[in-house]
Amino acid sequence: MSPIHVVGIGLEGSKGLSPGVLQIVEQASVLIGSSRHLSYFPDHQAERIVLGDLAIAIARIRHHLDSCLPSPSPHSPIPLSPSYSSHSTPHTPSIVILTSGDPLFFGLGRLLLTELPAEWLTFHPHLSSVQLAFSRIKLPWQDARIISAHGRSLDELMQALQQGADKIAVLTDNTNTPAAIVHLLQALNLPSSYHFWICENLGGTDEQVRQITDFSSLETLTAAPLNVVILHRSSDIPASLHLETLPLLGIPDQAFLAFSDRPGLMTKREVRILILGELALQPNQIVWDIGAGTGSVSIEVARLCPGSQVYAIEKTATGMALIQKNCDRFQVNNVVPVHGSAPQVLSGLPDPDRIFIGGSGGQLGQILETCSQRLKPAGHIVLALATLEHLTTTLTWLNAQQEDGASQPHHLLQIHLARSVPIAALTRFSPLNPITLVMIEKHPHGFRGFVKTDPFI
Repeated sequence: MSPIHVVGIGLEGSKGLSPGVLQIVEQASVLIGSSRHLSYFPDHQAERIVLGDLAIAIARIRHHLDSCLPSPSPHSPIPLSPSYSSHSTPHTPSIVILTSGDPLFFGLGRLLLTELPAEWLTFHPHLSSVQLAFSRIKLPWQDARIISAHGRSLDELMQALQQGADKIAVLTDNTNTPAAIVHLLQALNLPSSYHFWICENLGGTDEQVRQITDFSSLETLTAAPLNVVILHRSSDIPASLHLETLPLLGIPDQAFLAFSDRPGLMTKREVRILILGELALQPNQIVWDIGAGTGSVSIEVARLCPGSQVYAIEKTATGMALIQKNCDRFQVNNVVPVHGSAPQVLSGLPDPDRIFIGGSGGQLGQILETCSQRLKPAGHIVLALATLEHLTTTLTWLNAQQEDGASQPHHLLQIHLARSVPIAALTRFSPLNPITLVMIEKHPHGFRGFVKTDPFI
């Protein structure tokens, strides 16, 4: 057998080990582990090594084995079975390393494999804390995102939350605590909410699983050092809005109903504010919102200009349903959802005074051509472009509108913005990705345009 056995163990101690694994531990001549792990075997007669500095522990392991085992060839294949009879001798010590849960799941196993030959090691996994946590809250977890914040930053968790991951398990530490995770969750102002569990001392006699619903006082949110946080995106319909408390301009993202599989797919609040300003809205206008998505821009326009008629054009059935639900939610009655693809569906709409293009479905050139013909004199078009290819298409189209051979005037403005996010007890800035806003104004003799780039979405 391999000379080193890495044994996963839970908070129930030796009682949680199978008879075969327990026998391996009992026959060990060297027992390595944390003080807590070693305390599960108080009467063991083996030499005991407290696992603190891994480098020191590895040196002591090599000292025990060097006199008994030949050095393996760096090109020798790793055996598929744990058999090590070719290297074993009657004097080979049996070394057992105790570690928590599954050694190869965010555990000590990865580090051991970087320091020792794989054929020296046999792994005996226990139930992982993540597996226990999902079992306790009775939630299938084959599709969960597993994130270790133990000795790491919360960047990966922040990305998963912004992407709307459905299920997330977080391995915490003394810095990235459950309270720090709640603080981050609140600061991100996500368009969807999450159910939040703290699972403590899993498998132990003092095990506790709590669902946290009141985040009003982070100072009182404490947890045992051994804990796992589970986040599950809520499918509940958000509570009714208190419309009287909403701002006149810049509705928070989380107030809108969003795509269940892509909750972050909407024109963000900061972008909407810029778009609304550049549209230069006036009362009693016809407004087209092409590629309306959730309807966030349409609803902002409708609330600001209740005498205007807003046509929210969206080609997906899911988007159409969201637009109608959000119109009902915000109690606006001057938004007309239009199901279909632009530019074809635009033929049945009245000529617009203002056009916002947030999505083009790969037909941006054709959409611009149709909009240029249908837009009323002195009208405005605003585009939000996320790619250089779409920006190139727009600028090429603008140049094609020239009448005197000169390029149409345009202006490029790069604005670098970042939002503050909490990192444990500190705060840092997280940069936002740029998009390009293109503003075009129709004049009696053609178009003139200028370009702004703003870092959003």
